[in-house]
Amino acid sequence: MKTLNEYLRERFGCKVYKIALDGGFTCPNRDGTKGTGGCIFCSAGGSGEFAADRNKDITGQIEEAKTRVSAKMKNITNGKYIAYFQAYTGTYAPVERLNKLYTEAIKHPDVVAVSIATRPDCLPDDVLDLLESINRIKPVWIELGLQTIHERTAEYIRRGYPLSIYDKAVKDLKLRGIEVIVHVILGIPGETVKDMTDTVDYVVRSGADGIKLQLLHILKGTDLAEEYAAGRITVLSEDEYMNVLKACVSHIPDNVVIHRLTGDGDKRLLIAPQWSGNKKHVLNRITKMLDTGQLT
Repeated sequence: MKTLNEYLRERFGCKVYKIALDGGFTCPNRDGTKGTGGCIFCSAGGSGEFAADRNKDITGQIEEAKTRVSAKMKNITNGKYIAYFQAYTGTYAPVERLNKLYTEAIKHPDVVAVSIATRPDCLPDDVLDLLESINRIKPVWIELGLQTIHERTAEYIRRGYPLSIYDKAVKDLKLRGIEVIVHVILGIPGETVKDMTDTVDYVVRSGADGIKLQLLHILKGTDLAEEYAAGRITVLSEDEYMNVLKACVSHIPDNVVIHRLTGDGDKRLLIAPQWSGNKKHVLNRITKMLDTGQLT
């Protein structure tokens, strides 16, 4: 398996940090185009709780994020950054506005690539053309929120598009030479381990360059939190998650970069699973599982 840190060092020759930005977007699953409540698990911040201040321009957000990283990683020398448009749907705006945001990010001297989180149904031709042009300057990664291939659970989480839309998005992006990273949620209510590994298998076969495996979190203010409070759903225990993760990683070939193996929700919003809030412990356990060869 190839981890993100290994891949970034090989590709860029230095330590690379990913910094979350907020482009001031919304989502078609929130503004009434597809729905108004968002996906059932999505927080009010559109998964952008760790992003920089959206009231600042992109350059200001990058500098703010660099300061935070420097304070946390006190021994940074010659580090570079990936500008990550994380909050809400990062291609859901007029192409002229997108061009301004992406260009400002890509031209920053410390930014080596731009990564954009979006929905497969928010990639019209003019946006794809823009992404292709930006990709000629510095690498552009598109992160697609697939979550699952199973229509019954896609409907439950209110994803709002069929699997065929994902297939088209990957094909369109790959034809333009744009790298694709796919988000998969592990632990969606009603899914078995096989359901989850089937999703991973599908992502790999679809041509994805990278994959993010994300533990399902129950966050305050979401419709999923109401389901949990009513006792209609449960979450994975730590041991269950490790077993699921082990099964999923064993299905990922070395040519697909693993960008995430868990995920950490904002502790101010996290309801469950509480064990996931101890990020250091969880990452240490995953690392031990990988280092001891328990995945083979």
